[in-house]
Amino acid sequence: MNESNKLKISIDDLYFKWSNQFVIGIAQDIDSKDVLMCAFMNREAVEKTIETGYAHYYSTSRNCLWKKGESSGNLQKVIKLIPDCDNDTLLILIKPKGPACHTNNKTCFYKNSMV
Repeated sequence: MNESNKLKISIDDLYFKWSNQFVIGIAQDIDSKDVLMCAFMNREAVEKTIETGYAHYYSTSRNCLWKKGESSGNLQKVIKLIPDCDNDTLLILIKPKGPACHTNNKTCFYKNSMV
């Protein structure tokens, strides 16, 4: 499918099904193609991401919205925000500034394979 044939959707088309309030956000480095992290996003996080151009997520453990890198400086500049076929997951293509993982690893997926 070429770019002109792609279906454009709005935030109202997203299906916030996880606990009736979240979509999954998958951050991927637009240059290296590394999958950096996965986090929940509520409607406000998606709105803030679109509004500011920087990734925002929702912390289910702290019950609050957070801008990635706000305290660490490891910001995620959003280049594209692409919904999946079910509109319940967003692929967030980013230009990262610093590591994505709170362990200071480039990606949260740094462990050895389970299989």
